[in-house]
Amino acid sequence: MSLLSAKDLSLTRSELLFRGLNFSVAKGDRLGLVAANGRGKSSLLRILAGEEDATTGTVTRMRGLVVAFAAQDVPARLLPLSLHDAVSDALAPEVAETESWRIDVLLDDLFVDEAIRGRAVGSLSGGWQRTMLLARAAVVEPDLLLLDEPTNHLDIGRIGVLQRFLLALPRDCAVIAASHDRAFLDDVTNRTLFLRPEDSEDFSLPYSRAREVLDERDAARDRQYENDMRKVKALRQQAAKLKNIGINSGSDLLVVKTKQLSERADKLAEKARPAHQERSAGAIRLTNSGTHAKALVTINDTAITTPDGRVLFRTGRLWIENGDRIAVLGANGTGKTRLVDRLRAALEGEDPQIRGAASLKLGMSDQALAQLDGFRTPWEAVKRSSDLTDHQARAQLAGAGISIDAQSAPLARLSGGQRARLATLLLRLAEPNFYLLDEPTNHLDIEGQDMLEGELIEHGAACLLVSHDRAFVSAVATRVWVISGKKLVEVDDPGPIFAQLLAG
Repeated sequence: MSLLSAKDLSLTRSELLFRGLNFSVAKGDRLGLVAANGRGKSSLLRILAGEEDATTGTVTRMRGLVVAFAAQDVPARLLPLSLHDAVSDALAPEVAETESWRIDVLLDDLFVDEAIRGRAVGSLSGGWQRTMLLARAAVVEPDLLLLDEPTNHLDIGRIGVLQRFLLALPRDCAVIAASHDRAFLDDVTNRTLFLRPEDSEDFSLPYSRAREVLDERDAARDRQYENDMRKVKALRQQAAKLKNIGINSGSDLLVVKTKQLSERADKLAEKARPAHQERSAGAIRLTNSGTHAKALVTINDTAITTPDGRVLFRTGRLWIENGDRIAVLGANGTGKTRLVDRLRAALEGEDPQIRGAASLKLGMSDQALAQLDGFRTPWEAVKRSSDLTDHQARAQLAGAGISIDAQSAPLARLSGGQRARLATLLLRLAEPNFYLLDEPTNHLDIEGQDMLEGELIEHGAACLLVSHDRAFVSAVATRVWVISGKKLVEVDDPGPIFAQLLAG
């Protein structure tokens, strides 16, 4: 029995996001919702939750269906509340008063420390805020759980907690998760809906397998389209020849035949449709200014410490060579970001334990995209970071997915994906030959992740990166460093480390 059915849904905002969308959700379904940034995923979830209306079409829900929606952003009214109280707020007052034990059990299942539960939501990290939003949705014991980018801001360990939690939900509970985390989708979903403006596709497969089938189907459609258009061209050429003969001979039969051929060509052309081409949310391009130095960075055995001097781990003696793409893995709190910060400080200043080659030119992007701080608008960011002409600056911003109107608007108005693409544009304009990247795929859709992977690999860019995105690390990294037992060690295969971190 269907919990929910969508029939002929369409949604138009400033542009058409989707139309003719038909699908249903049955008990126990685990559906991954996939589309590029700004293509209607969040809006569709809000429509399914009953918070927004579609432009056309209907959503039919089973009588008594309980739907819970964990959105991306925390409502402002929850920020002053403690995490525990913010979760309690999702319950009816009489239920919260008599069954508060349900909240504690749920937070235990999500491995939320007692100290965290009493802290104000506004003071928590993005990862803990995301956990709170999940708990608010789950505490009402829904029949259908809607999740919007549930892995954003979570490290691999917390992603493991999330995955185990979802797998332990009651068998009848259905889940729809909009996500750009390919490994997460593969691990927790059994269906994939690719949301498109036209002809959205629904497969009873997890993401990677569904993607392969979709790519094959799109390739077949393109081949059919090309074949149809060749037929159209041939029919029109034949019609044109018969028309000339008919005019010269005065034959009414040839005139009728010409008309028939033209009509056949028009009908075939009208029916012929190429495969969907995703309209880019903005290009991601990097550069590698090059260097003849073999060792870009030399790290002597040094301690990476907390701000108060507590030793997190020792590095041992290490080198980063031209072309190395090094991923740093480790549990939350082991010091990955502290290592990035130390390298940045050393390469921008003086540090006897960490030395960069004379030709090294550093490019840095952190989790908060701090390289955008101090700029009021995208236009100002590009103009102050380069020698581009006005025309060139506008063209570069447009290429990064930032429209003319948005180029002079406050940075705060940009979406997360647009901010990430702008930050990458500033990196490229700096023309570095060594990148420090802390969670570079945050806010990037799958298209953006693929672009970033391709750019790093194609240009042979040397980089050290920290990422919770397992698919990204597996595709990009040529070397893997792991923080383990207060030491930084190199391993050949990240797979066992991923499994260990996911298991907690």
